[in-house]
Amino acid sequence: TVELPTLRISALELAVAQAASSGARGLEAAVVVGGSDEVALAAVRDLGGEGVPVLLVETDGTLRAALRT
Repeated sequence: TVELPTLRISALELAVAQAASSGARGLEAAVVVGGSDEVALAAVRDLGGEGVPVLLVETDGTLRAALRT
C-alpha cells in the first residue's frame, strides 16, 4: 500500500493501474497475499469486468477467501 498525504493506493489497485497503463485489455484473476480483507474489487472489475476471481491468501499460502468481481 502506498500512503502519502494526498494519495493512498493499495497494491492491488497499483497492479491494476500498471496493467491498464501497459495496454492490458482485461484481467483473468488477481491474488492478494497477506493484508486486509478490504480489497479493491471495483478496480479489478473496471479492467476485468464481472466474474473475475480474486483470491485472498495468507503469507503461508492458505486460502482465506475466494471472491469474484
